Amino acid sequence: MNINYQLPENIKQQLEETLEVRQDEEFQDLIRDGGYVPPHMDLLTDAITALSMGKNILLKGPTGAGKTKFAETLSQLFQQPMFSVNCSVDLDAESLLGFKTLAYEGEKQVIEFIPGPVTNAMKAGCFLYIDEVNMAKPETLPLINGVLDYRRTITNPFTNEMVTAKEGFGVIAAINEGYIGTVPLNEALKNRFIVIEVPYIEGEQLKQLIVSNTKLTDETLINLFVKLSGDLITAVFQGKLSEDAASIRALLDACDLSVLIPPKRAILRSIVDKLDEEREREFVKNLAETLF
Repeated sequence: MNINYQLPENIKQQLEETLEVRQDEEFQDLIRDGGYVPPHMDLLTDAITALSMGKNILLKGPTGAGKTKFAETLSQLFQQPMFSVNCSVDLDAESLLGFKTLAYEGEKQVIEFIPGPVTNAMKAGCFLYIDEVNMAKPETLPLINGVLDYRRTITNPFTNEMVTAKEGFGVIAAINEGYIGTVPLNEALKNRFIVIEVPYIEGEQLKQLIVSNTKLTDETLINLFVKLSGDLITAVFQGKLSEDAASIRALLDACDLSVLIPPKRAILRSIVDKLDEEREREFVKNLAETLF
């Protein structure tokens, strides 16, 4: 693949080599070993391109669509370790940057700083994954605005150390929109990311995912689960079900359980019983009855 961006030659070469991995044996092995299977190859190409150019990427899509698996696959393709932050309303500066604690040097008590995931990723020059970024309080994430823009620096408030990210550092974030407890990202934060919409995996890609990520081998059952998933996704788009009902993660759990228990009961435990509304529960049960 030829890269047309005005980049230094060494960066161009690195980007071309990274993109070429899509077609080589190593990439195919990664997919077979449970890596992310993109519904459209452009998703992977664009994510690799953005990260290779030093951009941050924001994976946006429904729950269970594979955003975390996508991030893990990118980490493996770049041969980069990845530090993770799981956002919540309790996320604070210590959760991001680290904290001070008492330690001993011999018999002498000292104050030691334990670095957090942001500091570790910057100093190691590897990836930082921020999951459910819109679950954090609006006042928390601006602490790392300098990490997310061209400066790639932060002043650690606990040590007063100026930390500058090593080459290779990159940020991947994920977002589920419209869920209880989430807040809209402010424009300053959103503008620091390239947004990549991650849709549900369907059809042959989903079949391949079931084969590589579950213990289910019965092709007839696998095809029925693919059909079930397609019907659930259609119902979500029609407003009949919440996104939770079409979670690919939940579907894979049902596939695994169906190896040892009847498929309808596997669907009940993995999908139906997670839904809050009785109307939705009955809808999914009726679909399962029809197919299985």
